[in-house]
Amino acid sequence: MKVWLLLGLLLVHEALENVTGQHLPKNKRPKEPGENRIKPTNKKVKPKIPKIKDRDSADSTPKTQSIMMQVLDKGRFQKPAATLSLLAGQSVELRCKGSRIGWSYPAYLDTFKDSRISVKQNERYGQLTLVNSTSADTGEFSCWGQLCSGYICRKDEAKTGSTYIFFTEKGELFVPSPSYFDVVYLNPDRQAVVPCRVTVLSAKVTLHREFPAKEIPANGTDIVYDMKRGFVYLQPHSEHQGVVYCRAEAGGRSQISIKYQLLYVAVPSGPPSTTILASSNKVKSGDDVSVLCTVLGEPDVEVEFTWIFPGQKDERPVTIQDTWRLIHRGLGHTTRLSQSVITVEDFETIDAGYYICTAQNLQGQTTVATTVEFS
Repeated sequence: MKVWLLLGLLLVHEALENVTGQHLPKNKRPKEPGENRIKPTNKKVKPKIPKIKDRDSADSTPKTQSIMMQVLDKGRFQKPAATLSLLAGQSVELRCKGSRIGWSYPAYLDTFKDSRISVKQNERYGQLTLVNSTSADTGEFSCWGQLCSGYICRKDEAKTGSTYIFFTEKGELFVPSPSYFDVVYLNPDRQAVVPCRVTVLSAKVTLHREFPAKEIPANGTDIVYDMKRGFVYLQPHSEHQGVVYCRAEAGGRSQISIKYQLLYVAVPSGPPSTTILASSNKVKSGDDVSVLCTVLGEPDVEVEFTWIFPGQKDERPVTIQDTWRLIHRGLGHTTRLSQSVITVEDFETIDAGYYICTAQNLQGQTTVATTVEFS
């Protein structure tokens, strides 16, 4: 039996040599069917790690999506550029996608309740239309989506759109001003702006002092020029005060703006600095008495006065007069003097007591009081 098995193996060996033309190695046995033919190896292979694209931290926040479109002729649309230059007289139609859209446009159009501008809210978009444009309409037009809960809405910062439009008009390089002279207050704790804006994007604009006559350089440190605002004083101080104007040049033409009086403010921002004083604190029957409430504050900050007085419940007739004026306090410092005076005629016993004055501005309010006795 063993002899026949060996003979069979020799016959298979010869047959393989005839097919491959190669001698099988003597030290290797033929592989059984189904046996693994891959030679094992100890070679180290680095595992391939899939590449992950780096993301900036800003990507984790929602990206701002421009929702504004400009309507062109023949029903065509395009996303408006950051700045547009149009001829005065042209109409403008802007649309912003959303069921609730808020709008902002040059305050000039709101001041006079101009009928040339209309804002409408359609089912899927808000629409702003301006017809018969003029150079005075130059400014920023912007829109934003609104997130509302009932009657309370807030701005959706992720859905906004804006464009600054220059309306070019022959003979007008500067955006027209309603007056020939304006006052700019220089406050040491905030920026001040000389608002000489132009209607031509390519215009070269310079700032000049009237006396002594010289150009004031916009060096980027103390003063910068912003085409959307004008010349910005970054850190105003008393040396900047005086009369200034702007000069624009474009297309071989030049023009001078209105003049601006720069006044330095001596009083810092805050609630009103208030005092109260009576003409007399002891008054005889039948005499007149006045109580004066005084506030020293910033030149451009309005103050409102309210009074509480003893005869108020009995509807005692009194006279209240409010006034204000600018005063110069030396070294070029300017302050607004606001006063309110309450006058009581034919003093009676019901007029005796506390006279309370409350002065209020945008930063807060101050209450002061004094007594007037019956003598």
